[in-house]
Amino acid sequence: MDRDNFTATIHSFQRRQPFGPFTVAMANGDRLEIDHANAVVVREGIAVFIAPGGTPVFVDHEGVGQIIGDLVDRREA
Repeated sequence: MDRDNFTATIHSFQRRQPFGPFTVAMANGDRLEIDHANAVVVREGIAVFIAPGGTPVFVDHEGVGQIIGDLVDRREA
């Protein structure tokens, strides 16, 4: 994914009101579920996601296939 598009997309999903979880789908098939707006920081094409339990996950924009917004409202499920 293009560096600027990656940054803009992450920021857009972080700022949604109300916040909704989103998924970062990696080109290798891995997926990261971003469950909190402040759980991810992006700078210069690199994101750091703090996963549950405090584990940091580093993501380079070049390894991202797509960023997906939740299609199901989990509050109603």
